[in-house]
Amino acid sequence: MSETLTPKQEKFAQKFVEIDNASESYRFAYDAENMSDEAIAVEACRLRDNPKVALRIEELRKYQLKRHEATADRVIAELARLAFLDIRKAFDEEGNLKPIHELDDDTAAAISGLEVETLFEGKGSEREAVGRLHKIKLSDKKGALDSLAKTLGIAPDKLIVMNQPLPEEDRALLDEYTKAK
Repeated sequence: MSETLTPKQEKFAQKFVEIDNASESYRFAYDAENMSDEAIAVEACRLRDNPKVALRIEELRKYQLKRHEATADRVIAELARLAFLDIRKAFDEEGNLKPIHELDDDTAAAISGLEVETLFEGKGSEREAVGRLHKIKLSDKKGALDSLAKTLGIAPDKLIVMNQPLPEEDRALLDEYTKAK
């Protein structure tokens, strides 16, 4: 516990890092039974913005990230795995799905679900397995691309849509850039 915080402030900071909700953290740390929701929200914001409490919250978040080895580089790398998946890597030369243990790490990371169903023909004792149906559910590629673009500071609304004419001001900038090279 930080030496500069009261036990209740420390309790608030710990809970806030856990649930990221100031009002609920305030209710957890303080006796707020007779307070209105509005009063709790005001006090919770005031407490969260207190320089000592804010610094403690930042310390706790850094510790949490370090403990889980969560870094910006790891997040970006994982988003890139999902965003740039080449589904062809999941299949062999004959177009059959590779066994899960043969998938490379990037392809395996982009799979969020796999369902295997055995197909049968016949009935009763005549029933015979004739094949397997594999269903792959992939992670949301567009969502990963959007998150990666946001993380890298690329505004999605500023991305150029292929096969669309460039706005006049962008065309002028492109012409200027091309002449400069």
